[in-house]
Amino acid sequence: MGRVDAEHYSTTLIDHFEHPRNAGEMSDADASAYVTNPVCGDSLRLFLRIESGRVIAASFLSSGCPATIGTSSAATELLPGATVEEAEALTREDYAAAVGGLPRSKLHCSVLAAAAVRNALAGWRARVEPERDSAG
Repeated sequence: MGRVDAEHYSTTLIDHFEHPRNAGEMSDADASAYVTNPVCGDSLRLFLRIESGRVIAASFLSSGCPATIGTSSAATELLPGATVEEAEALTREDYAAAVGGLPRSKLHCSVLAAAAVRNALAGWRARVEPERDSAG
C-alpha cells in the first residue's frame, strides 16, 4: 500500500491503513453486514462471531480511502469482548476517536463502521431471538 499523507490523518489511522488488523472474510461468522456509501463508493463488509451475548471476534473486507479502511480495522479491535448491547451503543464518534480522529471531510467513513455493526447485530438478533422465544 502507498504512503498516506500524515498532515491529514493521525499516526494511528495511518498504521491501521498500512497494517489493517483482522482483514479478511470470517468463514464461521454468526453475523455479517455489507454497507456502502453511495456518494463516494467506499464499502465495508463486517463479520462477527458472537458467543453468550458477546462479540468474541471481528473481521472485515473494505474498499475505499484510508479513513474507511482505518476505521474498519479499528472497529475489529474495539468490538471483541463487548456485549452485543455495548457494541450496538458504539457511535461513529467512537470509531473516529479509535483512529485518533478524522478530518471533517472524512467523518462519513466512521459512519460505515457504525452502520455495519448495527446492521450485523440487527440481523443476528432477528435470527437468534426467535430461536430463544421458541426454545423458551
